[in-house]
Amino acid sequence: MKILGVDNILVGVGSVEAARSFYGGVLGLTERFATEELALYAIGDETPGLLVRVQDDPRPGSMRVWLEVPDARLAAERVGGEPFEVFTGWTVEVSDPWGNVIGLTDYTKQPSLGR
Repeated sequence: MKILGVDNILVGVGSVEAARSFYGGVLGLTERFATEELALYAIGDETPGLLVRVQDDPRPGSMRVWLEVPDARLAAERVGGEPFEVFTGWTVEVSDPWGNVIGLTDYTKQPSLGR
């Protein structure tokens, strides 16, 4: 079997409206489309996206994903988290209303590795 790449990142949530408020509002991701049960958000210019989908009983903190940003310390001001230093630069983590962790990380120390 050959893995070709990431299709989408799926996140279980309790409410599409609350998820739209967090992912579109707090994180500022661009919504590609939404229904009563799910919403798909663009991640940069890439085809794969972040898909939030209503689950009857989403497990708290069952998902953790880091997304690349130009400046994680600036992103921390927007999301209200405390940035911390990593090998490649800086990262800030924030939880959605269901405890899923979204990390926003930059490559300011290793720009050749970033986008």
